[in-house]
Amino acid sequence: MSKRRRTRRIAICVDDFGLHDGVNQAVLRLAGMQRLNAVGCMVGAPGWRLGHAALDELDRERIDIGLHLDLTEHPIDRALRLPLGQLIMRAYARRLDRARVAREIAAQLDAFEAATGRRPDYVDGHQHVHQLPVIRGLLLDALQQRADPAGRRPWLRRTLPPPALRAGLKPRVIGWLGAAALGRAAQAAGLAQNAHLLGVYDFAGDAARYRGLLARWLAAAGDGDLLMCHPSLAAGTAHDALIETRTREYDQLAAPLFSALLANERIVLEPIRRIVAEPIAN
Repeated sequence: MSKRRRTRRIAICVDDFGLHDGVNQAVLRLAGMQRLNAVGCMVGAPGWRLGHAALDELDRERIDIGLHLDLTEHPIDRALRLPLGQLIMRAYARRLDRARVAREIAAQLDAFEAATGRRPDYVDGHQHVHQLPVIRGLLLDALQQRADPAGRRPWLRRTLPPPALRAGLKPRVIGWLGAAALGRAAQAAGLAQNAHLLGVYDFAGDAARYRGLLARWLAAAGDGDLLMCHPSLAAGTAHDALIETRTREYDQLAAPLFSALLANERIVLEPIRRIVAEPIAN
């Protein structure tokens, strides 16, 4: 007789809110189904200006709203934009313009706060840039300078995969690019993080493949893990090279079978903010 698995709490995070209306609408629909717990916002992207007001409709007790720091696609200072490969090389060579990056981080935090009326519940990075050398230090400095008078502190995304998924090359590479260093810096600064990151793949395949990946990620999930996803509806996506991937993800996350997967794995969806505040004793 198989051993019954214990209940685990994870959060589902939708990245790229503000990219276009298709992503924005997917967030609202999944929120209505209680299928997400975090929304990462791209404040320099084309769909942000007209889309951010809809965030007021979300249940802030159940959903964290964060800044999806973007230096590779839609930074506010367009001249700062770099392809990911170049950004990684310059970060590791310590050849980034620190003052310019610091201004961009501040500008994105300012834009988020101006639109939402509050500080972000968390910060992560588009293409995980928040964990890179130079950038992570400047980000932590900026967050420390914006201490919340009420004592609320944002959490930061950890990109380390869970043990069961460390055989995959892409999850390992993303983790190698800065998960350990960011973890040490976050701990020193008193900022919480998710336990592990789920949802990393090559964006290839059909609906059956993504459904299988969801099942694998949920089976590997531990308490406090974060499942990253990039869903969208088909509307407003003229310049989105990943639109087929995004709509496929949305269809699977919105399907009744996904609820069955969660129930079968004894997984409860909660925001990371709540999970880290109420750890389960081992």
